[in-house]
Amino acid sequence: MLWVDHHMKLLFTSEAISKGGRSGTVQSPDRLLDVTLGNPLEKGAEKRGPNPELLFAGAYAACYHGALGNAGKKLGTPLGDTTVRALVSLTEDDQGGYRLGVELHAHLPGTEPVQARRIMEEAHRTCPYSKALRGQSSVKLVVD
Repeated sequence: MLWVDHHMKLLFTSEAISKGGRSGTVQSPDRLLDVTLGNPLEKGAEKRGPNPELLFAGAYAACYHGALGNAGKKLGTPLGDTTVRALVSLTEDDQGGYRLGVELHAHLPGTEPVQARRIMEEAHRTCPYSKALRGQSSVKLVVD
């Protein structure tokens, strides 16, 4: 049973199954997701498929983009044809552990840079992916 806070309403649960770790496969039971992973750190497997960080970058970009639209509405600045780019880096710390570094770039045509920054910060406050990373990783916000 999944742990759910009683003050929250569960909307849905997504399930993915990994076989073979970073150089294996990732599948959902319904096969909507069915991916053979590539591994930039493994010779011959670099271009075989997306790596976990690339999948995460796509997921984070989409989630944050949704939050950006909501933040624009909340702050009275409806957004038009916006673009979000997520850059996810895998880094090694000096203790032999690994961390993610994230940079989120948002292009908000016709929005003043100061207001764009406000909207990005509000989206970062409310995006579930941003909340999940809070305090664990470095996330840099950039107005393009």
